[in-house]
Amino acid sequence: MPTLILVRHGRSTANTSGVLAGWTPGVALDERGAAQAAALPARLAGLPISEVVTSPLQRCQETLRPLLEARPELRAHTDERIGECHYGDWSGRKLAELMDEPLMEIVQAHPSAAAFPGGESLRAMQTRAAEAVREWNARVERDHGTDAVYLMCSHGDIIKSLVADALGLHLDLFQRISVEPCSVTAIRYTRLRPFLVRLGDTGDFASLAPREEAGEGDAPVGGGAGAP
Repeated sequence: MPTLILVRHGRSTANTSGVLAGWTPGVALDERGAAQAAALPARLAGLPISEVVTSPLQRCQETLRPLLEARPELRAHTDERIGECHYGDWSGRKLAELMDEPLMEIVQAHPSAAAFPGGESLRAMQTRAAEAVREWNARVERDHGTDAVYLMCSHGDIIKSLVADALGLHLDLFQRISVEPCSVTAIRYTRLRPFLVRLGDTGDFASLAPREEAGEGDAPVGGGAGAP
């Protein structure tokens, strides 16, 4: 079966302002995010990408624009199932204030039980994204062969949930996974099992340096802003 390249969108204006964007319209890449997107074609130059699939949200489509311009033979298919988690009433709120919500403790420690008010559960998010991947795997294999490579541009929590699915991890462990803006994660699917062959690869080690504002181990909902 095919190899899936998962690209998280580049850094967005919501990432840098500390807002949980969700499906809020008009959230674009910031200056650094645009530079990350511009570097993506060179990073992926050696890959024979057969199909491109994207979340419908602006920040993902902006991330893919330079790649599609560099490879005019490709066009992006939009799939809402790999769109951001529906955070409901939490959308558009500051992450700092959300830390005081009782639900945040569930999101961090027991995410399989977390459902956002007016939105969806993390369990439902993972299910729809995994179903999308399985359907696209079959489609890409049918149209391009078993060794095909295809790309999806999506969001931090979606990608983390797909990595957990590929590794056979319970969703309650997905907050232990980190994927930075414009990072590349690769999963090679086979008949019997998937193989995680890259995780959150940016080619930049700046995010490994200690940070003064580092928290007490909580995972950034939505994926975080990456290296400063």
